[in-house]
Amino acid sequence: MMPDYSYQEPVLTLRNISMQFGGEVVLRDISLDVLNVVRPGMSQGQVVGFYGRSGIGKSVLCRIIAGLLPPSTGTVLVANPQRPVEAGDVGFVQQRYPLFNHRTLFDNLLVAATRKHAPAEAKAKAEDFLNRFDLAQHRRKYPAQLSGGQRQRAAIAQQLLCSEHLIILDEPFSGLDIAMIDEVKKIILEVTALDELNTVVIVSHDLATTTALSDTLWLLGPERDAAGQCIVGATITKNHQYNLAEMGLAWQPGIQAKPEFVQLLEHLKDEIRKS
Repeated sequence: MMPDYSYQEPVLTLRNISMQFGGEVVLRDISLDVLNVVRPGMSQGQVVGFYGRSGIGKSVLCRIIAGLLPPSTGTVLVANPQRPVEAGDVGFVQQRYPLFNHRTLFDNLLVAATRKHAPAEAKAKAEDFLNRFDLAQHRRKYPAQLSGGQRQRAAIAQQLLCSEHLIILDEPFSGLDIAMIDEVKKIILEVTALDELNTVVIVSHDLATTTALSDTLWLLGPERDAAGQCIVGATITKNHQYNLAEMGLAWQPGIQAKPEFVQLLEHLKDEIRKS
């Protein structure tokens, strides 16, 4: 039985995003919408899986979404009501989970919270996130004293404290063993359940794990003209935006064993090979 769901207000909007460097077109005409997906009786955030070959422009698009790089043309809108993105609106967690090494875990979160909240509220928010992310017992530790999983939890909490419900995870499964991958999956699901509007964009080469967590997929690559020639600049066509909820492949335990999921993975691999 398919889960009951509906869509409401937009949480992330890209309109006509293009990017050039030195006259070379890297990204072209990208328009996307991520809507607040609502499931009765539960807090259900959004997860977007984002794929593309190395060097295709994924990092450039992520920096544009995060407000860290202005596009040559187009607009990124965030928040509710929507407004143009600014640096700091979108959390960006890189592979090494960067934290301030000279500050305790609590102080790392407090620094992030004070970017958005008054001192008293920032302290309360930092305390709240320590508890929510199961880190309270490590509050006085420095990053070097934390395990890899604890550092990742801390880095995600840090970014969420100063963002507008949006967070980008860059290769969160890279180099991890099976147990750690399961821990990261658990963290991502916990993050989406923290707030109805929380939205996680996962940039990853791990197709199976990312697709199993996502309700939307984006595939960045070149578009071809009628003659089959690649048009300059990578884009995300309508055919490369996949609504997994509509396909009946979202929010299901054990989804990776289902034949239709396996078929989708093979399709994605073929599309990536063509790009």
